[in-house]
Amino acid sequence: MDTEAQPTERDRSSRPCDAEEISDTEGPEGRSRFALVARVAEWVPGGRITLTALVCLVFALLLNTFVVQPFEIPSGSMERALRIGDRVLVNKLAYRFGAQPRRGDVVVFDGTGNFGDADYVKRVVGVGGDHVVCCDEEGRLQVNGRSVDESTFLYPGDSASTVPFDVVVPDGTLFVLGDHRSASSDSRDHLGSPGGGMIPVEDVIGRADWIVWPLTHATDLDRTGAYARVPAADGAHG
Repeated sequence: MDTEAQPTERDRSSRPCDAEEISDTEGPEGRSRFALVARVAEWVPGGRITLTALVCLVFALLLNTFVVQPFEIPSGSMERALRIGDRVLVNKLAYRFGAQPRRGDVVVFDGTGNFGDADYVKRVVGVGGDHVVCCDEEGRLQVNGRSVDESTFLYPGDSASTVPFDVVVPDGTLFVLGDHRSASSDSRDHLGSPGGGMIPVEDVIGRADWIVWPLTHATDLDRTGAYARVPAADGAHG
């Protein structure tokens, strides 16, 4: 005797009915979404292809405006870290929520009114309140009385500076230098200009966090630890 359960006519007929019930309850909502997209696509010249391109463009613009922005390095002022033609991604959220630029950060800023009508990339060596001097008896940069060993990022053969300076960085501003000191126009060159070579923090576009091109040079731009032992201007560690 065959003991395998055989579907009855009722069993067989119930399955498509169940499917119909599911389709009846879920179908209209799904169809309405597709219908809306279809109507918009019909209204846009080029149809779905143009609509998809527009969505991608809006997403890219929002990303570029609020999150990250690509920049191409135009000069050798930040060698060895950044070479001519490198493409970097600038983190525009780095200083959005109360965080401030720190010594050792590589930042991109708008130089209008201070350096020139262009965007610049430099390394922060002094923040508001810092006393920055060059040079000590061994030719090193000093920040708040602490000598800084910049050998890990300073361009080979360059000194900390051939231009002596002794400045106190006003609150809300930054003192910036290029890693390739002999090829960099930076805060040292604008000490006698309006603003005294200092960069307002509000002019900072973001922190350069990644080299993305060329692929052979792609890497993270981690903050150097060279300034880790520099005390803050008030005597606390910064």
